[in-house]
Amino acid sequence: MQSKNLGQSTLTAPPIIFGGNVFGWTVDRAASFRLLDALVDAGLTAIDTADVYSAWVPGHTGGESETVIGEWLAARPGMRARVSLMTKVGLPIPNQGSGLSADWIARSAEGSLKRLGTDVIDLYYAHKDDETVPQEETAAAFGKLVTAGKVRVLGASNFTGARLESALAASKALGVARYEVMQPLYNLMERGIEAELIPACIRNNVSVAPYSSLASGFLTGKYRGEADLGKSVRGARSVAKYLTPKGTAVLAALDKVSTEAGCTQGQAALAWLAAKPGVTAPLASVTSLEQLADLVKAANITLSAAQVAALDEASK
Repeated sequence: MQSKNLGQSTLTAPPIIFGGNVFGWTVDRAASFRLLDALVDAGLTAIDTADVYSAWVPGHTGGESETVIGEWLAARPGMRARVSLMTKVGLPIPNQGSGLSADWIARSAEGSLKRLGTDVIDLYYAHKDDETVPQEETAAAFGKLVTAGKVRVLGASNFTGARLESALAASKALGVARYEVMQPLYNLMERGIEAELIPACIRNNVSVAPYSSLASGFLTGKYRGEADLGKSVRGARSVAKYLTPKGTAVLAALDKVSTEAGCTQGQAALAWLAAKPGVTAPLASVTSLEQLADLVKAANITLSAAQVAALDEASK
């Protein structure tokens, strides 16, 4: 895998983007700091988060991940210049707001900047499409943030291909910054975006940086049956749906390909994703230094065309 620019921007993504959704949730502050230090030391300097993380956890209000990252940066003078910060707006935060209205985008951006302890967000995503708000209003609001120097690059997540293209048209008509990056759900178990969204991104030179690249850990081979679901807090919540005949076939193919390539199943799954048309960099999270070391090695794995084809076939 090689570093690539995100869309038409000058923002360069390392081969793998780190998902900070675990900070303040399944990884405490001290462990988060250790992971972030090791991440940068390994050269994986793109850190993804969101205003909503970890609002779903009892006793949390959202923004915990951003706060942890901001505290880590504050404790390490000069570190901000070495990393790219990516965050999002749009998913509901209880008792605060949601959606892509101009007012909420402006307020949420200020909140994210404060929690992150920075004056600029490198990549700011619309976390989810909002059909209740005219796309012109959303485009103008994001454009103001770019013009003001508070955001460098814009992106979108969880959009259809048609809605992405209409959003791009709205930005063009207004003469404001457009979405340069798409962050969709995409992995060996979830390939629905290949029909419409990926072609739309390729047509419009929009980079693709998929989330859930390892299907909540399923593609590491950690979960082989219902008895394995208790291995993590995400087991029953996010992985059970993959315990299907297709899941069994995908794991068998990953076992074979990873043995051939001399890597782990998770590394093979990430390498498959990196090889897909339109994909700039997959996004993945880990919760330990051991898992991080495995993730770093994945950045240097390249599968053969035959191996990619074998995984394609198993994951149909």
